[in-house]
Amino acid sequence: MAALAGGLAALVLGIIGIIAWWGYFVKALMAGIPIMLILGGALAAYLGFEEIKDKRTEETFGDTNVDQKDEVIKNLKEEIQELKGEKSPEDQEEQDEEKETDSTE
Repeated sequence: MAALAGGLAALVLGIIGIIAWWGYFVKALMAGIPIMLILGGALAAYLGFEEIKDKRTEETFGDTNVDQKDEVIKNLKEEIQELKGEKSPEDQEEQDEEKETDSTE
C-alpha cells in the first residue's frame, strides 16, 4: 500500500514538475540525447569490433582443430593396436631396431 501511495505521489509531482519547468525539461533533452547517441554508437562499434575478432579467432581455431583431430585419431589407433598386441609391420621393424640398439649398448 505504501508503494502505491509513493508511486502516485511521484507521478503527480513529476507531472507538475514537467509543466512548471517545461523549458528546462526541453533543454535537458537537448543536452541528453546527443550524449546518449554518442555513448550508444561507441558501444555498438565496440561490440561490432569484438564480434569481428571472435569470428577471426573461431576461423583460426577451426583450421588447427582439424589437424589436432587427425593427430588424436592416429594416436588412439596406435594405442589400440598396442593394447591388442597387434603391431603393424612398420612398428614391428622399429621395435626390433630399438631392441638391437639396446642390446648392443
